[in-house]
Amino acid sequence: MSSAKLSDGWRSSSSRLLGLYSLLFVAWSCALLGVLYWRVSLYLDELAQSAVLQRAHLFEHFTGDGLTAALRENRRYDLHGIDAYGLFTPEGKPLAGMLKSLPAQLPPDGSAHPVSGLPINDAYARGKRGFGVAMPTRDGRILVLVRYSGPLNQVNHLILDALLWGVSLTLLPGLLGWHLLRQRPLRRIQAIEQATARIVAGDLGRRLPLSNRRDELDMLAAIVNAMLDRIEQLMTEVKGVCDNIAHDLRTPLTRVRAQLYRMRQQVADGDPQSLALEQVLEETDTLMARFRALLRISELEDHQRRSGFSTLAPNALLQEIHAFYAPLAEEKGQLLLLELAADLPGVIGDRGLLFEAIGNLLDNAIRFAPEGGRVQLSARVEQGATCIVVEDSGPGIAEAERSLVFQRFHRAEASKGGGFGLGLSIVAAIAGLHGFRLQVGQSTLGGARFSLLCRPQVL
Repeated sequence: MSSAKLSDGWRSSSSRLLGLYSLLFVAWSCALLGVLYWRVSLYLDELAQSAVLQRAHLFEHFTGDGLTAALRENRRYDLHGIDAYGLFTPEGKPLAGMLKSLPAQLPPDGSAHPVSGLPINDAYARGKRGFGVAMPTRDGRILVLVRYSGPLNQVNHLILDALLWGVSLTLLPGLLGWHLLRQRPLRRIQAIEQATARIVAGDLGRRLPLSNRRDELDMLAAIVNAMLDRIEQLMTEVKGVCDNIAHDLRTPLTRVRAQLYRMRQQVADGDPQSLALEQVLEETDTLMARFRALLRISELEDHQRRSGFSTLAPNALLQEIHAFYAPLAEEKGQLLLLELAADLPGVIGDRGLLFEAIGNLLDNAIRFAPEGGRVQLSARVEQGATCIVVEDSGPGIAEAERSLVFQRFHRAEASKGGGFGLGLSIVAAIAGLHGFRLQVGQSTLGGARFSLLCRPQVL
């Protein structure tokens, strides 16, 4: 589990729902703005057409010089009515007004038509769009009136700008509120992640945290906690049976061995019964060693030795382990190598337990490596922590069995000749007690490779 993934807010379901909601909100707002802009534009166009038609109907009653005078007066006082006008002969020759020629897009039918790019003397108005009307006067001339849409469209643009600002000011507080509201469920999920990691590490008494809100997360956590209660009960019963058997039989076995030892002392070395008694003693010692290993695993899994943790120097510890097992490797003609990186980070743990775990790994490597083979103990920096590696040139462990080697009493096919199948279980229990990550793989030397990353996986 990684809290980094949870801290990536955009991967959470709430972020995705917010993104979907935001897209729908923006799409709906754009559609609403588009319809509103379209309707307002139509309404303003209708106002422009109505204005130019009203002026046209007003001027159709004038003739001669009175029409020209009326147009000048309207131009002077009616600032929001007609923007441009022109008076032409039936042949299209300009008589008065700012239009230089009769617009081709305006038929003299007395109806309003959209116009643009008018031939006009006013450089400011040239190229503008609007509505115009051309109609014959009573004296046979042609009158053209134009009303630009620009001033009215400014109102449309103001409305559009106001709506856009409104949408923006709605989205920004919404995003800020989402960011603040999502922190609480993310913190709860991180607390659940930490509790789950402790459970995975073997702390079956840990439970997922609950709040007083009784929401969906609490419902799920309550279901998981009920399941954990049942799992812990079953595991405790099974573990208790195994531990009780190992504990209760240890004393009788010790008495049996003592009795056998006394019997062996009373039998002469040449007596045929001496060999049988020695074989029984060896089997008794093997059985007692298995019971001791089971009780050792039980002790480690119960987390009874965390009080002895301290910061250790890995170089000194590994050098001591190498010196301890070097004679055993020499007896088999093996080369025991030690490779330590400089400036290894300190390791927080119990020195005796780590010595036992790494020693078990090294003992297995020496046991299964062939005579004249190679065994290597190394340490380097990985993910900011010390990573200890034990590898050998032995037969290795098949990939299908690597996930099973840490189970109690499991022995790989290549190791069926010896051992109890409990050594690696003890190593796994020690690693779990420290929160370290223990992995098995294939070594470049040809055999098995065990790595112990000495960085607590549970924060």
